[in-house]
Amino acid sequence: MEKPSKIILGIDPGTVIMGYGIIRVQHDKVSLLRMSVLKLSSKQDAYERLEQIHKSVQEIIGLFRPDACAIEAPFFGKNVQSMLKLGRAQGVAIAAAMQAGLTVTEYSPRKIKQAVTGKGNAGKEQVWKMLQRLIQLQEEPEYFDASDALAVAICHHFQTRSVLPAAGEKVKSWDEFIAKNPSRVASN
Repeated sequence: MEKPSKIILGIDPGTVIMGYGIIRVQHDKVSLLRMSVLKLSSKQDAYERLEQIHKSVQEIIGLFRPDACAIEAPFFGKNVQSMLKLGRAQGVAIAAAMQAGLTVTEYSPRKIKQAVTGKGNAGKEQVWKMLQRLIQLQEEPEYFDASDALAVAICHHFQTRSVLPAAGEKVKSWDEFIAKNPSRVASN
């Protein structure tokens, strides 16, 4: 028997600002539970920030009880030090999620943009506009890190949902499939 809804936590890791987005998926309808950021002081010791990321991810998981966690993979840039710091933040967030028993899936920035907008090179504003359409959001995010994390959660939903009918819902013809799934038919 399928669970009536599932909750997905999306994380955009960062050492100063970590975005997170939590969605509920019920009967393939997506609703926003929370979209926010964890702001850390750049003056704070790097290891203290990592500890705060770990604690915050644990608190978020305890509060929303997600079924899965998706995280954005670090973008391979030219600054090796930045990559190392980002990788540590990502690792700490992953450890906190796994410690809570969640499966964690990593997506590249390109894959996330492709899943949400259809274009792997979409800008942050394009991603946000598509998220607004997908979930009927009105307010603008204070930080794009939050909307990026929401995009990670949406990407995970799109990547894991089944396009096949659930067990026991076999159809005998394309006409029957179309009749049972009118929203899945594209019109020209």
